[in-house]
Amino acid sequence: MFQIIEFDASGTEIPGLRLIRMKQVIEDRGAVREFFRASAFAGVGIELPPFQQINVTETVPGAIRGMHAEPMTKVVAIAHGSAYGAWIDTRADSPTRGAVVQQVLQPGDQVLVPEGVCNGFQSTSPSPTQYIYCFTSEWVPGAGLAVSPLDPALGIRWPLEIDPADLSRLSHKDRSAPTLAQVLG
Repeated sequence: MFQIIEFDASGTEIPGLRLIRMKQVIEDRGAVREFFRASAFAGVGIELPPFQQINVTETVPGAIRGMHAEPMTKVVAIAHGSAYGAWIDTRADSPTRGAVVQQVLQPGDQVLVPEGVCNGFQSTSPSPTQYIYCFTSEWVPGAGLAVSPLDPALGIRWPLEIDPADLSRLSHKDRSAPTLAQVLG
């Protein structure tokens, strides 16, 4: 077996939020994925400053990370496992302020998350999911904002149910985050 999947980027309902498919070469031994090639991004009109920080999280099945919007652009991706991603436009000047986009994410998928758009995901694979974050600025504790990932007004369809009596699959920050209505004021 030998297959080449070409780089592709598509827009979403939220301006600037782009769903990206990495260029991939898949063959009998596995796969090679181009995580970042500046010319491929530039070819679809995405010019990024150099990344200042790159994190990899490992998240147990069913756990949720997010919804967080920091003052930086992010490129996020799945390195291992699978996830269900969600994004909320919280930018004050955006025509889609309050809009939510949801997407199943597998290895080879990336998302360009503009500054002011909340990013979050739930690990959906049977083993821990590895999620990569590339930041155009260094992350600083307390910067940006958070929205409760369990806010029913968001309409996020997390695939693995979260028991309201057991919120151990959320961080303290996410359990105490305000609703979208509270954030948008």
